[in-house]
Amino acid sequence: MSTMCLSLFPRRRLSIGLLYLMLAALASAPLSWAQNQPQQPQPQQPDQTAPEAGGPAGDSGTIALPKKKDKSAEAPPPAPAAPAVKNPPELNNYSIRVDVPEVTVDVGVLLEKTGQFVPNLKPTNFRVYENGVEQKVIGFKRVEAPVTALLLCEFASTNYYFIYDMQNAAWAFAQQLRPQDYVALMTFDMHTRIVTDFTQDKNQLYNAINSLMIPGFDERNLFDALYEAEDRLTRIEGRKYIILIASGRDTFSKITLDKILQKVKSTPDITIFSISTGGALRAMTEGRPGFNRQLRDMDYLQADNQMKTFAKLTGGMWFTPRFVGEMPDVFSAINQAIRSKYQLVYRPTDTKQDGTYRKLRVELVDDEGHPLRMQDEKHKPLKYDIIARDGYRARQEVE
Repeated sequence: MSTMCLSLFPRRRLSIGLLYLMLAALASAPLSWAQNQPQQPQPQQPDQTAPEAGGPAGDSGTIALPKKKDKSAEAPPPAPAAPAVKNPPELNNYSIRVDVPEVTVDVGVLLEKTGQFVPNLKPTNFRVYENGVEQKVIGFKRVEAPVTALLLCEFASTNYYFIYDMQNAAWAFAQQLRPQDYVALMTFDMHTRIVTDFTQDKNQLYNAINSLMIPGFDERNLFDALYEAEDRLTRIEGRKYIILIASGRDTFSKITLDKILQKVKSTPDITIFSISTGGALRAMTEGRPGFNRQLRDMDYLQADNQMKTFAKLTGGMWFTPRFVGEMPDVFSAINQAIRSKYQLVYRPTDTKQDGTYRKLRVELVDDEGHPLRMQDEKHKPLKYDIIARDGYRARQEVE
């Protein structure tokens, strides 16, 4: 009996231990199952802090934004204070303004026999003198530009031959025009009349010339008409030309010869080409006996001198054709002189702005400084004419 009790007690203790082990296993089973399950990734919050050197940040996407620099950290150092300069008590503040003028001279070089333009001249071939003092040429070029010209024609009831020559000369000039040229027609007797304003239409100019049929007065106010023409052309910028076709006589002008010469000399950028009419009639009647005829011859010699002076003072040319066949050659020479020329620029050594008239003289020299000599293909000497303004009036300083 006692033996059986002793044998049963160990079995009971074994079963209780086994029970504790089973309970412990059941308690640890959920923990091990949770540890064996895969971990779910947690959502990460975007980094809103900007990188040190710029780059993607915040909601800027994939665009790299440069980081703004701190202006306060890189502010430039302040400028040094300007030194204080004090004038002596008796000296006030003043400023200096220097105005260096430039003079432009248009020079035409034409062969005396044919009137052809002489090309291929160099700047060293020209010498310019102002009041006898040589000037240094700082600018040189050859120019060929469209023409802006005014036909100033005498249309008075004096003699048919004068009107006939005037119309033929005007026609010959119109035939030399190019599409880019501007031309106006103005006539005068006792009064002036603008027949047509500036136009590029040749047909309009032809019709205006053909309309000159019946003149009004026999007075010829040449000086008044030329003064008015110069005054009107000064309102147009650039180089202008007056083609003066007249007998050269003046009978009833209010302007004197001295005043018109002063006006011609002082008006810049206007060149006058003068053509004297009535050459055939004068050739047939010149030198006949009689006091009145001798007075008439003297009047026309004075008229020629006036027409020649108008052209010379402005760098133009004067012609006295006698026959209609001479007109094309005359205006061909004018066309050459107008379109082809050399332009010289210099700064005068006399910088005074006193409004005085300065005489100009242009010479041609060779490479050694001697007067330039020209030859043809047969080595015969060629004479040439230098066409330039006689002078200019200096600018008047305004007080």
